[in-house]
Amino acid sequence: MDFVDSGLYRDITDYAHDTPAWVRHTAEIGTEAGLLVFVALFVAGWWRARHADTRAFAIAALAPLATAVAYVCSEVLKSVVTQERPCRAVTGAAPSLAECPPHGDWSFPSNHATIAGASALALVLVRRALVLLTAPLALLLAFSRVFVGVHYPHDVAAGLLLGAVLALTAVRLGTRPAVRLTETMRASSASTARWFTGPGPETVARAAEPYAAHRRR
Repeated sequence: MDFVDSGLYRDITDYAHDTPAWVRHTAEIGTEAGLLVFVALFVAGWWRARHADTRAFAIAALAPLATAVAYVCSEVLKSVVTQERPCRAVTGAAPSLAECPPHGDWSFPSNHATIAGASALALVLVRRALVLLTAPLALLLAFSRVFVGVHYPHDVAAGLLLGAVLALTAVRLGTRPAVRLTETMRASSASTARWFTGPGPETVARAAEPYAAHRRR
């Protein structure tokens, strides 16, 4: 099957082979390592939200779960579409920089792009200012999948859109029950539950009151 954007795929992979060696090596590493940046941002968002109100914490906790939901849906869609990888299907294309996945590891949509789109949107819901970091990172990660030769452009475009829509939906649907669960865990006598959810802003404020009163004397 010849796709409309197979010509664009050839152009991008040809360009990739014309770039300096350090660019190619960076792309090979970055196309996988970029996901770790999102993981680090999820952890930082959760840790920061432990001292926030219940809604903010609920959204921070839901963000990686929403991304996982998007990934699972991407995998299901792959098994339905069963589109062959361009590094195997496009004739006359330059060899892929990354190892071409085996037959049966289908191309549409891109799991990496789906995760990137979901992560970027979910993290923006946690903290809006993160859009300045997460949006460019998601676009760069998605482009890198075409650059290294393992996806068509439409694979990554669909993945970004799918991930963003599913993450938004999952967070919106899950926020109310997650808030109730957070309230229950913060009021729990179990130290593990209280550590995971954090003390919240009110406990932190109460802990600071004696110190503030002492300072006023």
